[in-house]
This record gives sequence, C-alpha cells and structure tokens, in this order.
Amino acid sequence: MEGFDQGTVGHVVADAAYDSDTIRQRVKQMRAKACIRPNPTRTRKKRYSPARYKNRNVIERFFGRIKRYRRVATRYEKKAVNFTGFVWLAAFVSQCC
Repeated sequence: MEGFDQGTVGHVVADAAYDSDTIRQRVKQMRAKACIRPNPTRTRKKRYSPARYKNRNVIERFFGRIKRYRRVATRYEKKAVNFTGFVWLAAFVSQCC
C-alpha cells in the first residue's frame, strides 16, 4: 500500500487472508475504508460490506484474464508507462475476443 497518497484511495477490498489489525491500521492511515471479510479465526468480527466484497471477484477474474498474455504476466517492460499500455491492450483484447 506504499505509493498511495492520503485521500487518493477510497476503499481497500481484500480477501480474508489479509484480515489483520496491521493492515486495517494502514488502511485507516490512508484515510480509506477497509472492506476485508473477517478471518474465521478472529474472535471479534469486524464489519464489511458484502455487496462491495462481492465485486472483488470481478477484479480477480479481470487480472486472471490479462495474465494470459505473457508480456503482461512476466512484466517485460521496465517503464511503468509502457507496462500500463500493455495492460490496457490486454484488457481491450480480452474483452473483444
């Protein structure tokens, strides 16, 4: 979560594996809301938005689709702007085909 300025991220959506007090504290420092499903072993269950958490699956499937393109999965490009361009291209091609 480094590299994000305070107030630039509205929500952090994560799986139950990332349910720790340390991560929740870092999200709070970023002035964002944490939507992390509580880990079943947690004694005090934290609240989260089930509707927002359900959309996490859409994001995971998107990354799974674009990782089929080797250039994106292995990140051949050294510059972030070039890599971003190939992510956009892979996303476009995966939606069209």
